Formats: sequence, C-alpha cells, structure tokens
Amino acid sequence: MTTHDRDQAQWTAVDTYLTDLLAPGDEGLTGALADSRTAGLPEIAVAPNQGKLLNLLVATQGAKNILEIGTLGGYSTIWMARALPADGRLVTLEYSPAHAEVARANIARAGLAETVEVRVGAALDTLPLLEKEGAGPFDFVFVDADKVNNPHYVSWALRLSRPGTLIVVDNVVRAGQVANEHPDDPAITGTRAMFDLIAHEPRLDATALQTVGTKGYDGLLLARVLG
Repeated sequence: MTTHDRDQAQWTAVDTYLTDLLAPGDEGLTGALADSRTAGLPEIAVAPNQGKLLNLLVATQGAKNILEIGTLGGYSTIWMARALPADGRLVTLEYSPAHAEVARANIARAGLAETVEVRVGAALDTLPLLEKEGAGPFDFVFVDADKVNNPHYVSWALRLSRPGTLIVVDNVVRAGQVANEHPDDPAITGTRAMFDLIAHEPRLDATALQTVGTKGYDGLLLARVLG
C-alpha cells in the first residue's frame, strides 16, 4: 500500500466516524446517492459531512433564497433545502437533462419538490434569465459545476446577491494543484482565475480551506458579499 493509499484510508475512516455520529443518512439522502449511482452519474457529490456543513451554513445564514450552480443528482440540493424555512426556495441549475431528471426524482422523494426548482441548460445561459426575471437576490449561493467557468459563476453569484450573501465554491484546491502557477489543466486555470477575481473584488471578503476526506484532498472557498 502506498503512502497515498494509507492516507486516503485514514481520511475515509475519520469521515465515516464523523458522519455516522453527526450526519447520518436517511432515505432521502441515501436514496439520492443510490439512484444517482444506478443512473450512472459520476460519483462526485459532496460527502455527507460536507452536505451537513452546507445545511448548517444555510441555517446560520438564515437564508430564504438559495442558488445552486451544478445539481448533479440533487444530493447537496437536498441538504441545503432542508435548512430553509417553510416559505424558502432553492433554484438549482443543471447542464445535463439526464442528471436533472434523476435530481428531480430524488428531490421529490425527499419531499422538497415544492421548495426546489431544477432548471436545465448551461448555467451561463440560465443565469442571465434569472437576472431578467428578477429571481434574486439570493441569500446563499453554492457553486459546484465545471471549474473552467468558476470566475464567471462567481461574477454571476455576485450580481444576483445582496450585502450579506454567502457564496460557497467547492473543489478549489484540486489536490494541491491550485498552487501551480503554470497549470495545464483548464479546471485549475479557471479556479486560479476565480481566486484572482475574488482577491481583487472589493465587494467580497473571502477565505479558502484545504480539506481531506472520502473525496480525497481538496478544499472550499467561502466569500461574503459586503455592503
């Protein structure tokens, strides 16, 4: 067993311990993962304890309107929507019609069909429509889509936000490669461009954290919109 394999085994064991105690699954959550797997969706949903973190952040934020960019099978969607008040809403954007179909079924089984709206299409096409409709401002934005467009997604999140909105972006460390000044991976190039945008945007106050766990070595960014 390599050092990396030993590290990953340890990270997974700790995540399992923490999840079993603090973020146990139920039919809505485990069913969403199982049906997503059966449908052949990539197994890149957030980990259970990461989903619980999103849930707690939404609750702490007191959010009533959530925007999610990147639905996949709706697992993170369910975690966040469960933290909304009775009159809250969540709009989630998914590029793939097949993924959106799975997500809608998962969301409905979790009893959240009236709370969550799944919109299909490229996010950079649907985000301007949200703005035109006056769908914002959103209190909480979760970005977990293609990393090449991260700077564009953050720019749109800012346009659709209000002072105090919290923006969370997943997968920003890329196994440490985000520190590579000359990456050959467009996902890393896009993520670095996002960091540069945020660092020079006076309306955002942000930090980022490295994480390890069942999903390996990565990290997330949190940015608060200033008044």
